[in-house]
Amino acid sequence: MTDPWVALEPGADPDERVRMLRRAHERFTDMGTVSRPVRPVVADSWRRSARARVCPEGTGAEVDLTDGDLGAYRAEHPLARVMPLFRELMGTFAADGEHLLAVCDAQGRLLWVEGHPRARQRAGRMNFVPGARWAETAMGTNAPGTAVAVDRPVQVFATEHFIRRVQPWTCAAAPVHDPRTGRLIGAVDITGGDGLAHPHSLAFVQAVARAAESQLALFAPSAGTGETVELTVLGRDEALLVAGGRKVRLSRRHSEIVVLLARHPEGLTGDELLCALYEDESVPPVTLRAELARLRRVLGGELLRSRPYRLAVPVECDIDIVERRLGAGAVTAAAAAYAGPLLPQSQAPALVRLRRRVADQLRSALVDRNDPDLLAGWTRAPWGEDDLVVWRALASLRPTAPVLARLRELDAELAASSASG
Repeated sequence: MTDPWVALEPGADPDERVRMLRRAHERFTDMGTVSRPVRPVVADSWRRSARARVCPEGTGAEVDLTDGDLGAYRAEHPLARVMPLFRELMGTFAADGEHLLAVCDAQGRLLWVEGHPRARQRAGRMNFVPGARWAETAMGTNAPGTAVAVDRPVQVFATEHFIRRVQPWTCAAAPVHDPRTGRLIGAVDITGGDGLAHPHSLAFVQAVARAAESQLALFAPSAGTGETVELTVLGRDEALLVAGGRKVRLSRRHSEIVVLLARHPEGLTGDELLCALYEDESVPPVTLRAELARLRRVLGGELLRSRPYRLAVPVECDIDIVERRLGAGAVTAAAAAYAGPLLPQSQAPALVRLRRRVADQLRSALVDRNDPDLLAGWTRAPWGEDDLVVWRALASLRPTAPVLARLRELDAELAASSASG
């Protein structure tokens, strides 16, 4: 194997590898010796499983948490905050491929198991269910349990599983860490058939884990002063800034300045701000200095610094959340966070470009996702009710009479506008 962490490389015969691994597994359980073609990560896991006295003939996992206890534990667990992201990135893949999406805590205890109904039913026979303990010490070699044991992404293919009853399955899992402390908090797993024994599935689950850590970082407190500054600018002409328990509604110009400084934590010179804010190049620097002096009185000198102009603390802005969710592929979550265009009445050149770019990226992601509910939500919003691109995409997926009628109206308006032009 060129990559010891990949269970089955492209071109390998899965049936032959199953047979070879089965013989190696029988030899290990009979004599305690590991032979080829067992990968080192699996051999080490088999040895840990044997030391923990896991029985290869085990029938299923023990369920530690049920009902109210499970619900309370999940609600308080940090991975609950990224479950929408996991479902967004992996839910369709799991359902279409008859796989399962599973999430466990740092002790290998399953918190969520979701996916194709038939796969869930089959997995339930070995207690691969929420609340069950799938740590290596309980269930031997398996992707979620081994991932938290070695703290790195792993694949476990068929007869690599230590317990024989689990051997019809193949899984890939990656650990998830607290982005502030680096502490292991659990793992995300995809479980299904032999088709998952491919380098792509390992890379996929690894990318999902990284996206979750990036998402968790959004919830982390700001560094440095410990003060959290929040800025709301989507769908409103005057930004709302919350700092130190104080809410400040900013004027339109001050809103534009704060958005620009939040986007450039390294700071901007007066000339850079002038170019970003004013279409008219003849606006004198003294005009901007006067605006900044007024903004400093509004915010307080401890928040606004100069030379270059910058904000003294990191700012959590709602437009950043939308961009990061789009970057992570979490389209549903991005759409939920999008309350409307950025400062809709602003004519500041830099903000016009940013407003258009974010709206276009979100619209393209919605069209590519092909989810009629997401598209319909966009058309019901004030900023999307005349969006011909989205209406056409919606009509192709949900050609109901009202949708087709609205599309005809928009097409007619476009034709009339072209004719008059």
